[in-house]
Amino acid sequence: MSVAGERPRSAAPSRDGRIPFLSRRWVRIVGGFVLPLVLLATWQIASTSGAFTASQLPSPQMVVEAAVDLAQRGLLGLYIAISTQRVLIGFLCGAALGLLFGALVGLSRLSDILFSPTLSAVRAVPSLAWVPLLILWFKIGEDSKVILIAIGAFFPVYTMVAAALKHVDRHLIEAGRAFGLNGVRLFTTVQLPAVLPSVISGLRLALAQSWLFLVAAELIASSMGLGFLLSDSSNNGRTDRLFLAIILLAVLGKLTDSLLGLFERWSARRWG
Repeated sequence: MSVAGERPRSAAPSRDGRIPFLSRRWVRIVGGFVLPLVLLATWQIASTSGAFTASQLPSPQMVVEAAVDLAQRGLLGLYIAISTQRVLIGFLCGAALGLLFGALVGLSRLSDILFSPTLSAVRAVPSLAWVPLLILWFKIGEDSKVILIAIGAFFPVYTMVAAALKHVDRHLIEAGRAFGLNGVRLFTTVQLPAVLPSVISGLRLALAQSWLFLVAAELIASSMGLGFLLSDSSNNGRTDRLFLAIILLAVLGKLTDSLLGLFERWSARRWG
């Protein structure tokens, strides 16, 4: 059963069969590297011009040397692995709960009345406000960090899914029921595919939020990870390592988002 809904699609060829220049894959790939290369060149020029000291703006070479030094000590890979593991576990737990509560609130008027006001209030609590409470309850361990990340991942998914399900075309639901679909089958066959773009958008926002909440957790209560590297480098005046941690967070965030992008394209082919 096909379901109407906007899906990400590849650019359609023009009348002569040619794909528009800006829609070609190699153009998009190459174009994506233009701004990073410009920023890298600007960084190199600024760091070697004498306008900044090495403690204010280390050169790209100094950051690379800091990465090599940490790698030789066996710390760089460890920090990356620990932070990535925390993000993935927290993201999966928070996103799963977000899907569950989003579906409940979006499909049930009673659940909307019971949960929406409280969850809307909790959503306004800043991430750092949770840290002392989680440390008090779960101590300085993995549980407190993963739970904080799960909180960050929960709300984007919950908000997007609940809002999208409330606005599913009633004609689609009626058509599904005419085919004998009810309950879980109606949800998985009609309603979920209809809101899939919103679900994917919520997941991508949740993943970005997970990295933000990771840093909040590791800045305050950690002895390992990229957030700890940020805090430790700042306290010790190691600006080269500080820049390294920021770059690694940006790269890891982009890589994990790209994986969700692959899932988005697969789901568009599967349910498109």
